[in-house]
This record gives sequence, structure tokens and C-alpha cells, in this order.
Amino acid sequence: MYWSGRWDSNPRHSAWKADALPLSYSRSQIAEYSTKLTSPSPFLNSHYRDKLILSGTGWQQLTKLGWQLMTTAPEIEHQVEAYLVDEDSPDIENPIHSTEVAKQFGFSGPLVGGVTVWGWATPTIIEAVGEDWLNHGWAEFAFRQPTYPGDILTIRAELTKDADIWAITMSNQENVDCVRGTVGLGDADWLHELSIPKVMTAAAAPDPKMPLVLDTAPVGKDFLPLPIDATADFARTFALEDQHSADPRFIGENPLLHPSWTAGWAEAVLRHNFHIAMSMHTRSRIQHLAKIPAGQIVTGGAHFLEAYERHAHHFANFDVLVRGEDGKNLAQMRHWTVFRIATPEERAAAEK
Repeated sequence: MYWSGRWDSNPRHSAWKADALPLSYSRSQIAEYSTKLTSPSPFLNSHYRDKLILSGTGWQQLTKLGWQLMTTAPEIEHQVEAYLVDEDSPDIENPIHSTEVAKQFGFSGPLVGGVTVWGWATPTIIEAVGEDWLNHGWAEFAFRQPTYPGDILTIRAELTKDADIWAITMSNQENVDCVRGTVGLGDADWLHELSIPKVMTAAAAPDPKMPLVLDTAPVGKDFLPLPIDATADFARTFALEDQHSADPRFIGENPLLHPSWTAGWAEAVLRHNFHIAMSMHTRSRIQHLAKIPAGQIVTGGAHFLEAYERHAHHFANFDVLVRGEDGKNLAQMRHWTVFRIATPEERAAAEK
């Protein structure tokens, strides 16, 4: 959502109104442009004033707001009650998301899926950096603690000292940070580190699928790419049922694919290639390269980077490329996941 009204997401800014601004800008744009000041004069320099195309006193008000942005980091805050997307049953594809199995592995309840949780941050991120994040933006995030159904997550975006980077936290009702990350526009500093798989022609899953095993993991090799027919109905259903989204961008007549769906490609490609009994998504880097309109065949390929053991868990680390049917690259990501979850006894033994 582009901001043109009260800064009422944060009471600290309630005394500052922006209703008189003649145009609307995302908060990151305001922060970027309004901090380009000609010191010591409290006005925007002419280049950025002209770029904003503000007239009258509007640009002076924006400059005044810029000083506020420089002295008090703006925050955006929303809340969501966590829920399971799938049935709470050990028979689902990833049973760590069921009460019965999760408790066997030492958790107090079923784990809400990582990409589901991350997807709930989408409205906050778009409000912070603007809709262009879907077209050319990035995110890096890690899951620090489990999220359980019924948790009340407070999602915060806070502008960092780098005017173009926002810190994202998702904290539960006990003020425990379940997710921490950063987001921004343009290319991420780490984009050049991501590998691009050479094999991108869609292929059927292997038959039979073999389990992924630490000692024989295909490090340095490409996965078989997975195609998905991303129809408009598919996109709307995902946004409504998986994300409970009311955003017309994702549920309208010509919907975009939700960024949670983009983030979920890594686990989907992994399961396309291997039999995975259970997995836990732990960390991601995602570079959005274009908005993804529904109504096309989207293909995801991957390149296996590393398999390793930590605290008795077995981890996989791999890079993913998502490509549209016109050959355009839509997203790149680096994904970390636990593909073999250790039992409480195994974890205790590893700690000795």
C-alpha cells in the first residue's frame, strides 16, 4: 500500500500528518528522497525536489518529514493469528505440521509451515517498500523459533540505518522472535552468489523416488525441473486458502502469484526429486526478478550446493531458479532446509 495519509501504524508519528502531500509514495521512497539533503539547509536539494515533482509547500513538508525519518526510525506493525493450512493429520505430505508427529520430535504442537509464516509478512513489506518489491526486490530471512497454530504474531518492519533496507521481525505473544529478516528493492548484495541451474527443461519426477541421504546427496548436480500450471484459479485459491489474503493483486481478475508461493518453490522442487519423509525450512534468500502473473506454465529448477549435519539434523542447501513459459527468469533463491529431523534423543546425544 502506498502511503498518502496519516502515519497511524506507529503512534510515535501520530503528530506528523502527510495529508497535504500532493502525491503518494512508499515509505522507502520518502525515506530515500527526503534524506538527500543539502546540509545544513533543511530542504531537499533541487535534483531530488524535481524528481518528486512536488509543488508549493508539499516538498517542504516532505523535507520536514525527512528530518523525522532521520531521527526516529519508522516502524510498520501488523498482527496475524497463526493457523495450519493443511489438516492436522500425520497423513499429510509433511507430517511435522501435525500434532501427533511434531510432539514425537519434541515440539509442543504442529509447526506452521515456513513459507506460510513468511507469506504473512507480505502486506507489511509492501507497505514499507512499495509494490515494486514484487517486481524487483529481495528478502533474506531465518526461522529462529517454531510458530504454532493460535500464536499471535506481531509483524514489524523497521527502517534500518541503511535507508533502503528494512528489518522484518515476526514475534509471538511471548515476545519471542520467530522470524527475523531484511528486505529491500533492487538487486540484493548476494545475488551474484546464487548459481543458475543449467537444466531447466521440465521433467517428470523420478520413478521410484529415492530418499535423500546425507552421504549420497547429489552435491554439485542439478535437480529435475518441476513445471506447474499456474492458472488464475490456482493463484486465487492459493492466496485465499493458504494466505487468507484479501489483496486484489493476488485474488483479483488477473492475479499475480503470491510471494509465499514463490518462496515455496524450493521445497516443491526438492520433493519433486526425492522422497522426503519430513522437512523443516530454516532459512531463505529470495530475489524477485519480475512480478509473476497467473495464466502460464512456471518451471522451477535447482542446483544442489551442500548437504551437512548440525545438531544431529541433516541439512540441504541449494539454489533455485523460477522461470516463466516465455523464458523469463522470475525469481532466484537460496534455500536451507532440514531434510532429516533428529529425534530429541539424537539431539541430546549430539550435544554431549
